[in-house]
Amino acid sequence: MSDASSGSTIPPADGPPAGGTPPPGGQSAPPSHPPFPAARLFYAIGYGIIAWFVIHVVFLLAVIQFAVIAINGRGNDELKHFCLVLVQYLWELLAFITFVRDEQPFPLGPFPKHA
Repeated sequence: MSDASSGSTIPPADGPPAGGTPPPGGQSAPPSHPPFPAARLFYAIGYGIIAWFVIHVVFLLAVIQFAVIAINGRGNDELKHFCLVLVQYLWELLAFITFVRDEQPFPLGPFPKHA
């Protein structure tokens, strides 16, 4: 690149100065930061919508479990296990959204299994 008015050349912003010598102190410019993770942002928005739906399902199942306890005097073990898996899935969704983990949850990753 050249400046038409002065006839001098302009060095690139991230390269060494015009003489080809490093900056004073012998240190090079700091490395640039990684690019913005736009794809992860879109995944996080999608997983946030799924998490919003899952939390409402968990609350609905909690109300159903209260009704089962009121009628039978004890909770339903299958419903309890299903709620546990849903809560674990909700944790995986929120962990991905908040950068706690990098593995993508279901539907792009495996659905959580609880032993």
